[in-house]
Amino acid sequence: MSLFMSLENRFNSYKSPQSSRICKIMLLSFTFFWSSALLAAPAIIPRAPDIAATSYILIDARTGHILVEENADEALPPASLTKIMTAYIAIEEILSGNLALSDEVHISEKAWRMEGSKMFIGVNTLVGVEDLLRGIIIQSGNDASVAIAEHIAGSEEAFADMMNQYGEVLGMKDSFFMNASGLDTELYYNTMSARDLSILARATITRHQDFYPMYAEREFTYNEIRQTNRNRLLFRDRNVDGLKTGWTDAAGFCLVASAERDGMRLISVVMGTVSEDARNIETQKLLTYGFRYFETHKLYAANQVLTNVQVWSGAQNTLDLGIEEEVYITIPRGQAEAMTATVDVDEVIRAPLDHGEIMGVVTVVLNNNILYQGDVIAMQAVAQGGILKRFIDWLSLVFRSLFSG
Repeated sequence: MSLFMSLENRFNSYKSPQSSRICKIMLLSFTFFWSSALLAAPAIIPRAPDIAATSYILIDARTGHILVEENADEALPPASLTKIMTAYIAIEEILSGNLALSDEVHISEKAWRMEGSKMFIGVNTLVGVEDLLRGIIIQSGNDASVAIAEHIAGSEEAFADMMNQYGEVLGMKDSFFMNASGLDTELYYNTMSARDLSILARATITRHQDFYPMYAEREFTYNEIRQTNRNRLLFRDRNVDGLKTGWTDAAGFCLVASAERDGMRLISVVMGTVSEDARNIETQKLLTYGFRYFETHKLYAANQVLTNVQVWSGAQNTLDLGIEEEVYITIPRGQAEAMTATVDVDEVIRAPLDHGEIMGVVTVVLNNNILYQGDVIAMQAVAQGGILKRFIDWLSLVFRSLFSG
């Protein structure tokens, strides 16, 4: 081993105070002028409106950020909101190749005899999966729900087991399913929480983009019977494009709604209101509050370079640091310029380095609150430099260490 390599190894094993320090790099991505961050007043967010419902929640669909909630984890009878899960599983079966929109489903006597809201399918007939989906989503058909459940799982009871398995995978901790329609009986009813319904609605919107437009359709005619969508907000608010209503004596009037405005999508859930008008009014109050006082902000694009740092002992002298995936956050409206971001990395970075190697952490703060923390990665690989380059850098670090102490 050469004298240089022996000295270099000895220096690398010695962690001087300087070489072990963390370097905090201030980014100016959000403070367009230095004074803007100092002069920007903290956002004043009015108190959320009073909502006349047993349970409710409002979230940003893209980020999952909760804007408002009350009793959101209480397990309550969801009535026909159950059908969001029924449709979700059917579409998952389509995406996995186990089911096709063109498949025909035999209608059993049990499905045909279902009470409550109906699609009015005939016993012992064959009905296409696409029609059944619209019957479930638009017409809230109990008969259509049982028919699709029996076709997928063999029986409604087996399908309820699937519903519970899907709920567990999605992280729905306060839901339990016993049927596909949400119809209450004297012996039992399904239970779901407002938070779980927001999770399910978000998964429906993000995973089933090609099918989600069904939830915005205002009417559907089957067997020469025309029925309008029970989600009346579709007719009153041009921003609303889903999802589902529900009502039984045990559940009261419920509504899961989603709306998009100016690049922001919100999901609201209200459960246990006293009337159809009340569920619409309370939902509208939540959506209006969310859109008025908050915004979805794109923080970073995928593979965005955040900063550039010096590399020692490398074939190149600098390294780009960045974020691998795009990042969105929910912030008070108009406060983007008041955010500050810092990147924490080792003060001395040595090659070799792999592309994608985690180099540190970026922290984004607004009004002393951490909005985001994520890994910062090496945006390119850096090979180790030649022996002369390493020797020069080694000497530089030795002198820097000596004179900084």
